[in-house]
Amino acid sequence: QVQLVESGGGLVQPGGSLRLSCTAEGFTFRRYSLSWYRQAPGKERELVASITSGGNTYCAVSAKGRFTISRDNAKNTMYLRMNNLTPVDTAVYYCQVNLAQAPFWGQGTQVTVSS
Repeated sequence: QVQLVESGGGLVQPGGSLRLSCTAEGFTFRRYSLSWYRQAPGKERELVASITSGGNTYCAVSAKGRFTISRDNAKNTMYLRMNNLTPVDTAVYYCQVNLAQAPFWGQGTQVTVSS
């Protein structure tokens, strides 16, 4: 059974940092591209960053220069390091993988940036 479990969210002050983790099971982790999405209140879910099986990365414009996506295939875990956070980054962050052309999602982890 495919499972994606996010962790690492929380409350942080503007300018602070967090590292999110997504631990996966139920599929051959190293063979798949994975992504981080986020959804702010009242807004649509948006792509934040992706990483391919080979380690190539993509970051949305809003994340570029502040967020870093990475993966550890030995631990079946993907990470999102977020620096210089602002209130605009407040959202639920989800990890996602496409398997057999179907998207699978984790339950999400809340990130709140506030003073």
